[in-house]
Amino acid sequence: MDPVVIVLLSATALLAGTVDAIAGGGGLITLPALLMAGLPPHLALGTNKGQSVWGSAAALVAFWRANKVDRKQALYAFPLGLVGSLLGAELVLLISKDQLRPVVIGMLIGAAVLLLIKKPSRDEDTPTRRGAVIAGVLAFVIGAYDGFFGPGTGTFLIVGFVALCGKSMVSATADAKVVNFASNLAAVLAFARDGSVLWALALPMAVGQLCGGLFGARLAIKGGAGLIRAMVLVVSAALVGKLIWDLV
Repeated sequence: MDPVVIVLLSATALLAGTVDAIAGGGGLITLPALLMAGLPPHLALGTNKGQSVWGSAAALVAFWRANKVDRKQALYAFPLGLVGSLLGAELVLLISKDQLRPVVIGMLIGAAVLLLIKKPSRDEDTPTRRGAVIAGVLAFVIGAYDGFFGPGTGTFLIVGFVALCGKSMVSATADAKVVNFASNLAAVLAFARDGSVLWALALPMAVGQLCGGLFGARLAIKGGAGLIRAMVLVVSAALVGKLIWDLV
């Protein structure tokens, strides 16, 4: 592939990694870029996961080192997200993605409205009853969704952890990276087994993702709830627009 294209895609991955670390939705940037570069859909999807997993890993490390990750929750959220994603990948064969698209549009709009109404901005966690159980269910269900379809995964995790588990915006974002990394890792394993990852492109883009993931996580930690909430709303609106465009 043309070296100039690789450099441009790596720069795109840097931007996507930054956005994804804050609010999710990085695939909204990289996947169209890979398709525009001429990759067939199946190879674009696999290559996208092959590079994005590095961004989610970098963001997770940054949040972990800043002591923002709920480490006890991570012990069960990670395996549940991993298993859920593998199951979701298998469900692709049974359910049409087109049937799911209108549901996802409604859910994203609902998540955005919830953030507008509740305006969660607390700096400390206020654990809810059965918060651990709910977190486990969210990890498994949204992990399965990511393996099956994907758009809005990070957004759903953040809103779910805030609204249902009593997490602060920063804590929810950090905990979302645990599940996001698990589901991305499962997807990479599945695509790599199928030979659908163009590593000659995924690895240079991974460098951009690594830098973007670290930078975005630091921005989220410093910017706090206000920055994360704003970015989640922007990403939600962009995802809804894209899904509606694809639908019509």
